[in-house]
Amino acid sequence: MKIILCGYMGSGKSSIGLRLAESAHFNFQDLDNFISKLDSRSIRDIFSESGEVYFRKLERQALEQLLLLEEDTVIALGGGTPCYGTNLDFILAQPDVQLIYLKADIGTLAERLQSNSTSRPLLSDLMTENVRTEFIAKHLFERSFYYEQAHHIVRVDSKTKEEVIRECTRLF
Repeated sequence: MKIILCGYMGSGKSSIGLRLAESAHFNFQDLDNFISKLDSRSIRDIFSESGEVYFRKLERQALEQLLLLEEDTVIALGGGTPCYGTNLDFILAQPDVQLIYLKADIGTLAERLQSNSTSRPLLSDLMTENVRTEFIAKHLFERSFYYEQAHHIVRVDSKTKEEVIRECTRLF
């Protein structure tokens, strides 16, 4: 079985995913970390040196590799993964996959992303809080169509990691 977490950057996919995997005795894979290992560069460097199109092709290859793993695995997607090409259709077509959308409101995301925006390629040039929040709102609106097609939606606002993990665990 594969438990796949999707959602906007800052929704908790990586941190919740790791702890969810530990509590369920599953393996854990962060798609961005997996891509970095495949390409021997950081996500930021891949974007800046090779561009987003190259990154998205590599992302799809990495996604396919992870979904072929035989072990029970929790996979934290990148924020844009389900929104590009046929990635979402590919994920939803897998028989042993449960896709969970970790849904956070704009305020929660802006607050979480404020401290590490320089390490995220899409936010690194958005210096003021208002510009960053406006960008998140627009971007989240564009991506919500894809996220909302997940098998399950778990709200993360005002919840502890333990509460989110318990809610996710009840789904499988």
